[in-house]
Amino acid sequence: MKKHYIFKFALLLIPASAFTLLSFSSGIGGSRSGSPGDGGASCVSCHQPGATFNTSAIITTNIPEDGYDTNTDYQITINTTSTAPGYGFQVTSERLDNNGKVGTFIATSGTAVQNGGSALSHSQRSSTGDWTFTWRSPATDVGDVKFYAAINAVNNANGNRGDEVITISSESVNVLGISEAQRLDFDLFPNPASDQLTIQLPSGLEQATVQFFDYVGRLALTKEISFGNEEINVSNLNSGVYLLRVLSDDKIGSQKFVKN
Repeated sequence: MKKHYIFKFALLLIPASAFTLLSFSSGIGGSRSGSPGDGGASCVSCHQPGATFNTSAIITTNIPEDGYDTNTDYQITINTTSTAPGYGFQVTSERLDNNGKVGTFIATSGTAVQNGGSALSHSQRSSTGDWTFTWRSPATDVGDVKFYAAINAVNNANGNRGDEVITISSESVNVLGISEAQRLDFDLFPNPASDQLTIQLPSGLEQATVQFFDYVGRLALTKEISFGNEEINVSNLNSGVYLLRVLSDDKIGSQKFVKN
């Protein structure tokens, strides 16, 4: 039976001084995302807004609309639009049924993991408010998952006044827990590839649909394949990382593909 999960994203933008926006090689410390599992802690009560930076933010992922696989790396991007001169953030992910931490964050440039990977924060001040990082989905079915993030729009005055406070939230489409479907194992080579990519289906599987999703979850290419090995022309894909999914009947599998 198929099971649908709601993948929700919540962003809390709080005053700059809630996190000191200097360079922290190890980040700002955990449990400050404003999430239920963090007890709502974000230091927002300690700082006073005042400025108007016309701040807004969006979050995008490369999690496909039809589902996310277990134990799979996904790219998450936070983009901020504002006239503020500096920004910081912290993000975490939690189960909706008990607010337990779920998944693992992997640091990229300008970020640092917190609390053993259950949260991620800035390690240095950002002048754009844009961050891209990796989230590894849980290895087993844990039900609904929600992301919480605290974003600081700051005036760089090194005080606790004159920053902007806004809150936003957005809800994604329902996603399918891949653990509810029978996993499909397949091979792809070469990886990375620039022109031709070969998909090798398992023995006994005669036909399948191959889908390529880009870093924001858009379907970039789809191809019907059959009978063992088949080459797919990927020369028209933009360079970058893709989530490649293979679907056949009630089976589904996914792997990361790099286009040179």
